[in-house]
Amino acid sequence: MRVIGVIPARYESTRLAGKPLADIHGKPMIQHVYEAARRAQTLDSVVAATDDQRIMDAVHAFGGEAVMTSRSHACGTERVAEAAGGSGAAIIVNIQGDEPLIDPKMIDECVEALRQSGGAGVSTIVKQIGEEGYEDRAVVKVVRDLRGRALYFSRSLVPFPRYRVAEFVVFEHIGLYAYTAECLQELSRLPQTPLERVEGLEQLRALENGMVIQAAETRCTGELVSVDTQEDLERVRKILSGGLKA
Repeated sequence: MRVIGVIPARYESTRLAGKPLADIHGKPMIQHVYEAARRAQTLDSVVAATDDQRIMDAVHAFGGEAVMTSRSHACGTERVAEAAGGSGAAIIVNIQGDEPLIDPKMIDECVEALRQSGGAGVSTIVKQIGEEGYEDRAVVKVVRDLRGRALYFSRSLVPFPRYRVAEFVVFEHIGLYAYTAECLQELSRLPQTPLERVEGLEQLRALENGMVIQAAETRCTGELVSVDTQEDLERVRKILSGGLKA
C-alpha cells in the first residue's frame, strides 16, 4: 500500500508573500518541511505541489521532488488532489508547507490513525491545549465522539464549559491530514459548504458532506508554529537556533 506525502506550497499569501522561500538558517522554509517529511517512516515518497516556478526551482535545488499545479485552487486539499492524481498511492498525506517544526512522528501517527480507523476516509491530529488558547481565533478547536471521530471544528471555544467537570478538555486541531485516494479525489470535487465559508475551515467541507474524520491525539510534545506572519517566522528562527524552547 503506497503512501505519499504532498506539501502544498503556493507563493501568494495574504500576510507573508513568498513564505515557502523564507530563509530559516540558510534553508528555505519548504526545505525544512520537506526534510522533516522525508524522516517519516510511513511515507514512501514526498513531493511539493506548487503554483510558482520559484518554489519549484528551490525544491529542485536541494534535491527534492516538486510538481506544478494550477493557480486556481481554492484550498490546499485541491492542490494536493491534483498532485496525487496519477501517483497510484492508496494513502496521501497533506503536510502543511508553513509548518517547519513538524515532527515526523506526527505524520506517522496520522497515517496509522487512518489505517486503524475502521472505515474513515480522512484522519488528522489533535493535541490538548491550555486556557491561553481558548479565545485565540487562530487556534482551531475540535470536539470528538467516543471513538475519536471529529464532530466539529471551530475557531470558537468548543466545548463551552458551562460546568467545569473532569471531562472538560479542549483539543487544538493540527492541520495535518491523511486521506484515502478515493476520499481525497471526491472531496476535491465538492463545492465549498456553508459552515466552511462561515468558519474559514476547509475540513468542515468533509463533515458537512458526511465524511468521517478520525482525529487522533498526538504523543508528540514539541511546539508547532504555523508561519503566517513575520513574527511567526522570527519565532521559528529563534526556536531552531536554540533561543527559545520548542
